[in-house]
Amino acid sequence: MEFRSTTLSRRQLDEALARAVRYPHKHVHKGGLRLNPRVFATPGRETNILVSRFALLDCTGTIELGPWCNIAARCRIYTHDHIHMGRSRPLLALEEEHGVVWQDKLIGADVWVHDGAIILYQVTCIPDGVVIGAGAVLTRNPGPYEIWAGNPARKIGERRELAYGELEAFCHQSRFRLPERE
Repeated sequence: MEFRSTTLSRRQLDEALARAVRYPHKHVHKGGLRLNPRVFATPGRETNILVSRFALLDCTGTIELGPWCNIAARCRIYTHDHIHMGRSRPLLALEEEHGVVWQDKLIGADVWVHDGAIILYQVTCIPDGVVIGAGAVLTRNPGPYEIWAGNPARKIGERRELAYGELEAFCHQSRFRLPERE
C-alpha cells in the first residue's frame, strides 16, 4: 500500500504558518517562529513537518519548532500569560499598566501535539519525542519521549522502541469493522 506524504511542502507550510502565527501582545513584545534548520534537511522532501493552519501559535515570545513535528488543528501554544495577582486593582488595569508576562518556548524533534491540546505559558521546553494527547492542557515541562494527556495533563506513558516485527503485527491486527448492510 502506498501512502501520501503527510509533511507539508514549503508553500503549504508558509500558508499554514501565515494563518497559525499570531502576535496578540506585540505592543509588549513581538517574538517570532523559528524553524530548526533540520526541518528542511530531509532528502526528497521540502519539509519534514506538519503544522495545521487551524493551530494557534502565540508568538508574543519566540517559539522554535524542531524537525518531524506534528502540530494539529485547534492546538493553542501560548508564550504569554496575564498577571493574575492582587485584589485591590482590576486585572485589566494591571495589564494596561504592566502588560503581560512572556517567555520563549522550545519544541524539540518528533513532537506530536494532538488536536485541541493547549500548551500554557509555564511550559518552556517540550523535549524530543513527546506526545501530547487530544484536548490536553499542558502546564509543565514533560520529559523526553513521554506521553501526556488530560486536564491538567499528566504523564500517562512513554514511547518505547518497537521491533519491526512488532510494528508489522500492530499494523496488521484485525480491527473492529461495522457489519455490512443488506
